[in-house]
Amino acid sequence: MQKLMKTKTASILATMNVLSWIAYIGISIKCGAIIFTYVLSLFNEQVAKDLYQGLNLYDLKNESFLHYSLIVGITAGLLALKAYVAHLVIKVLSKINLKSPFDMEVALQMEKISIMILYLWLISLGARIYQEILDLPNMDWNGGEALFLSGLIFLFAQIFKKGVEIQAENDLTV
Repeated sequence: MQKLMKTKTASILATMNVLSWIAYIGISIKCGAIIFTYVLSLFNEQVAKDLYQGLNLYDLKNESFLHYSLIVGITAGLLALKAYVAHLVIKVLSKINLKSPFDMEVALQMEKISIMILYLWLISLGARIYQEILDLPNMDWNGGEALFLSGLIFLFAQIFKKGVEIQAENDLTV
């Protein structure tokens, strides 16, 4: 029974690692596409009509190049931060050892992930306010769930740290 649980856990971790890589690659491609089309839009204004998957900032570009650049920069920055979080998750998943799962490095990486997600939420909140000031259509910068996720991951990091302490005590008593 215990061997079956270890195999199932290992399979789940491997699946999560693959999904994290897919997310990392997908978000990176989206970020790169937005940056690439932004550069193209500097030479061809028509590109601003469809920066990426229907994102039309043509009117904003004609109205204010500064606001246009800031919106594209914020969008690319948020995507880059999401890709970084996915990269950190990949690092955490690659460091988990099922024989001795509690590791301080993993706990610290989990804390870092929670902080990066908190930054993501704060930047999304600022971007949302900026978007409303400019009276732009919805740019999908909700980020509301990011605050909850950040807290949840931080909680897991604290549990992991406690597990490291208990594991170290058990290692000393054996």
